[in-house]
Amino acid sequence: MTQLAEPVVRHWDFPRGNASVCLLARFGTEHGVPERRLLAGSGLTSAQLADPGALVDAHQELQVVRNLAAELPEAGLAVGSEYHATTFGIFGFAFISSPTIRDAVNLALRYLDLSFTFSIPRATLVAGQVHLELDDSTLPPDVSRFLVERDLTAIHTVIGELLPTGVPLTSLGFRFAEPSAVDDFERIFGLRARFGRTANLATFDATYLDRPLPQANPQTVAVCEAQCRELVSRRRTRAGIAHDVRERLTRIGAIAGGMPGVARELNMSTRTLRRKLEESGTSFRALLDEVREALAEELLTTGALSIEDVAVRLGYAEASSFIHAFKRWKGITPAAFVRSRQAGLPSR
Repeated sequence: MTQLAEPVVRHWDFPRGNASVCLLARFGTEHGVPERRLLAGSGLTSAQLADPGALVDAHQELQVVRNLAAELPEAGLAVGSEYHATTFGIFGFAFISSPTIRDAVNLALRYLDLSFTFSIPRATLVAGQVHLELDDSTLPPDVSRFLVERDLTAIHTVIGELLPTGVPLTSLGFRFAEPSAVDDFERIFGLRARFGRTANLATFDATYLDRPLPQANPQTVAVCEAQCRELVSRRRTRAGIAHDVRERLTRIGAIAGGMPGVARELNMSTRTLRRKLEESGTSFRALLDEVREALAEELLTTGALSIEDVAVRLGYAEASSFIHAFKRWKGITPAAFVRSRQAGLPSR
């Protein structure tokens, strides 16, 4: 089994553009649900939806999803079909411009917090098949099925847009029980789905990964990816308990102290800190990973420290562990990252 790029985020609680909320609101109103009912309890206004540069909190979008699902509980597949590559702005243009499906998938997983997903996707290669799994373990139970349907349909739609021939699935399974409208799944995905499985899993032939994309452009994808990195950096400025933890982890020596040290700084027990982070949709490990990634890029860019020294500063027992983590974050080794910066090239 071979892991494609692992998603950088491991939870859904990150700031988002408002394009998805706009799409949800438009879909609902087109199907007879007043906008005020769709936005109820979210704290969002029509003016915020009209501002293309506005960011929304994940919990705000989740409330809109919850309102829509309450009104149209069987609409998850139909909503997901409305998401296209262009829905995702510069992020979408980045994978449209990628050389192959493999590059597009890896890029999408690296910059997942520019997406609108609530399920966390993971892609692996198993016996000549790509296994695309959607982890729904952190989703609220009342909207879990709706979100899995929406997220997987959106992914399937976008991947299908990248190649004129499409990318046919070879199998499809869901953890939830069989719904009444099973024909909709076959119409959208092209095969009969199975339900009550152990995972939300779609598979397709791995030969599609290396098919060249018709709109591939190395200059465009480099520019788009640079903008994606900048957007991610800005959006990862968090509020609340996650922000407090992240801020403390950037202090000298804090990483070595781990969760107990940060909990003491915040005058709470590790158990309380863990619970508060779970309530925020994140974890100490995920925030530590974010901080390490940001610090690694900063320390390597200065050129003052060796890769081994950076690994020590970031709390890794061995440089090999740091190199593995860095490849997961950036898609390249620390040495390749340093060379790209020295040459003035955009890093991956």
